[in-house]
Amino acid sequence: MAAIFRPAIFRISKLFPRRFLSADVTFDKLNYLNGERINPNNPLINQSEAIYNPATGEVLCELQLAGEGDVDAAVRSAREAFEEWSGKTGMERGDVLMRAAQIISENREFLAKVETMNQGKPLWESRCDLQTAIDTLKYFGGLAPTLSGQHIQLANGSFAYTRREPLGVVCGIGAWNYPLQIASWKAAPALACGNTVVFKPSPFTPITAVMFAEILSNAGLPPGCFNVVQGRGDTGSFLVKHPDVAKVTFTGTGQNIMRDAASNLAQVTLELGGKSPLIIFEDADIQEAVKGTLNANYLTQGEVCSNGTRVFVHDSIRRQFVAALVDRISKMVIGNPLDDRTHIGAVINQSHRDKILTYVNNAVSQGARRLIGGEVVSPSGSNCSDGFYVSPCVLECSDNMTIVKEEVFGPVVSLLSFTDEADVVRRSNSLDYGLAAGMFTKDIQRAHRVSAKLQAGIVWVNNYNLTPSEVPFGGYKRSGYGRENGSTAVNHFTQLKTVYIEMNQVDCPYPS
Repeated sequence: MAAIFRPAIFRISKLFPRRFLSADVTFDKLNYLNGERINPNNPLINQSEAIYNPATGEVLCELQLAGEGDVDAAVRSAREAFEEWSGKTGMERGDVLMRAAQIISENREFLAKVETMNQGKPLWESRCDLQTAIDTLKYFGGLAPTLSGQHIQLANGSFAYTRREPLGVVCGIGAWNYPLQIASWKAAPALACGNTVVFKPSPFTPITAVMFAEILSNAGLPPGCFNVVQGRGDTGSFLVKHPDVAKVTFTGTGQNIMRDAASNLAQVTLELGGKSPLIIFEDADIQEAVKGTLNANYLTQGEVCSNGTRVFVHDSIRRQFVAALVDRISKMVIGNPLDDRTHIGAVINQSHRDKILTYVNNAVSQGARRLIGGEVVSPSGSNCSDGFYVSPCVLECSDNMTIVKEEVFGPVVSLLSFTDEADVVRRSNSLDYGLAAGMFTKDIQRAHRVSAKLQAGIVWVNNYNLTPSEVPFGGYKRSGYGRENGSTAVNHFTQLKTVYIEMNQVDCPYPS
């Protein structure tokens, strides 16, 4: 069994070692309860999940899956911790988040290498993800002291005011494409608002969520305020259905989350993926549009929910655009994600690689023209020959093809043509998804006009896949609802209480 880290490392003033040495770490005790790593006390019998290094295909360990008793213990712990944490001032809560951001910043390189080892994305991307986590903690750490209600003046000196109060225990369920970043997106606003959190990461990428929990503890978060349970859908269902969970925030696939949460009327924020359009208008700067298309499709090996995988290119510039796009893709380096020269790392596991290749092959059988990529790659050197690699792909498609209508979650562009603005807007809105959209144009009036018509939670103009912590993120239609990030996230992690203050005698119509 491969080694990943020693728990003793995390008890020193510098939370992690400065240098990453794979021989110095061990996968052990991946659940987190009351400020301590633990193994499940009530694991699901005869069930485990193999944890891979996608770059090498190596099995790092077998993950024990938390059972219903473990989930109950985590939720009860968070409920008990809620009174203390919610009673702290916003300044005190913000200080903890700020310190956590500082710890991540001081150990970003080590954390990025662990993230890459368990997820497969290039190291430079993991560094960016860690910076996003830092920014998110800082943003909500700064926002925490500003949370307040409203004073409402009424007649004859009476008045009312509102109190913005935390919900209680928040259940966070993360995805495997951005393990630590998503944990921060869910924990930071919840904790800033005074809630406590029980977090379940994806069973494919369980490692850095526990490290994040230790970082929060070392930053001063009281025990029980952020617990971690590991498992698959069964564990998640136990958590979502728990009667003491007041809020569920979920990233991934599965509308059953809403059904399970409804049993206790828990509030829900859902981010369920997409099949987003990217429109390249005839006046676009072609080189800028190509760069935007690369960012819209090949970050994290294409395993990004907001990706602009349906690329609509105006017929008048199609030939130049395609030539420039294929040329840049041909220069991409596919290989060891720990090598800073690598552009494309490994997809999460063999099953997912096979799914991506099946979509590509089916598209070709339906008449798509493969311009580049969409094949298994076996990089030489660094023990990567058994990793899960797929070359970045571009397919010329038509709207009726399966690959144009379903989320592939891999490095595949579906290239489509258009000539009319109204038509491309209609086609862009034709699917049940509505997470994101984008366009490249120099016409500012068109940019605003088309943005208003696109059915998407976020629209990028002349860029793609930028998600600053200050900006709300979430979808329309079957891409979910609710928003993460930005000040609006506060509305999803608090509830309003109205207090009416009477300054006069009671006016009563009934006889005395």
